[in-house]
Amino acid sequence: MTDQGELFPIPAGTEPKAPLATRMRPQTFDQLVGQRQVVDVLRRLTQGGNLPSIILWGPPGSGKTTLARLLTSETSARLVAMSAVTAGVADLRKVVAEAKVHRRAGLRTILFVDEIHRFNKAQQDAILPHVEDGTVTLIGATTENPSFEVISPLLSRSRVFRLEQLDRAELKEVVERGLRELPAA
Repeated sequence: MTDQGELFPIPAGTEPKAPLATRMRPQTFDQLVGQRQVVDVLRRLTQGGNLPSIILWGPPGSGKTTLARLLTSETSARLVAMSAVTAGVADLRKVVAEAKVHRRAGLRTILFVDEIHRFNKAQQDAILPHVEDGTVTLIGATTENPSFEVISPLLSRSRVFRLEQLDRAELKEVVERGLRELPAA
């Protein structure tokens, strides 16, 4: 769990020896390859200033984590990121306690949960009342169908966006961008 930590690496250009994937990660919606229909809707949501809780569902490499990072960068909210693989109810309670303090100061908290399908029912139940009362805005990322992996009450309080696998032309564009980032031999 981190505030803009390990799930969201340092932006491209600030760390010359960063891995290629880190240097290539889009910094704006315009730099994102693929997912145009979803991106257009998400961009409008951030411009409206009232970002709802969201579940991003798609295959590996479809841009779920990047979209979550871009969504939070477009808001004035505080970001807390965690992986459902390693986080537990105690971690959620800590996030909620901090979010309540920040909320009293007028600052929203966006909780990004990577691999949200790995949270069990008790963990999902633990975050539900805080999503309901607006203490946190949830952005969950999953490769699994949320209809089967996310509890119904949490699902009903979130907008689900299905991301598609990148097509050949989009993959080609990503590879070409990557080649431009490689140092000259």
